Amino acid sequence: MKIILTEDIPQLGSAGDLLTVKDGFARNYLIPYNKAVNATTENVKNLAHQKRQVEEKLNKIKREAEKLAKKIELVSCTVPKTVGEEDKLFGSVTSIDIHNSLKNEGIEVDKKAVILDEPIKNLGIFTVPVKLHAEVTANLKVWVVKE
Repeated sequence: MKIILTEDIPQLGSAGDLLTVKDGFARNYLIPYNKAVNATTENVKNLAHQKRQVEEKLNKIKREAEKLAKKIELVSCTVPKTVGEEDKLFGSVTSIDIHNSLKNEGIEVDKKAVILDEPIKNLGIFTVPVKLHAEVTANLKVWVVKE
């Protein structure tokens, strides 16, 4: 019997997969528990339509992330910090400081998107990656200066 899965089932498939299973498995388990529907021509067409809609939505999100990445790469953030003798920073520049600096520039990103391996502890110019999407990462130029 041909079925379309409506949810992920381990060792069988993921939601939206078109599968052939034994009749008893489909009639006694999958269909009564709403884990699958019969693969009629109408259901197959609906599945194809839903897949197209999801794909278009994901492409739109990716395009918006790419636009934001271009905008971020044109901006350079300045983070003023107090320094002591020999230009040593008191504290360090963290991803939250960079997030707040971006916010002041008018760019809103998630604070977890700013990727710092370790906090910045020196004055200077640094390139910090900002992960906006699974496939889109922008490089932000951060200036750490004396306050």
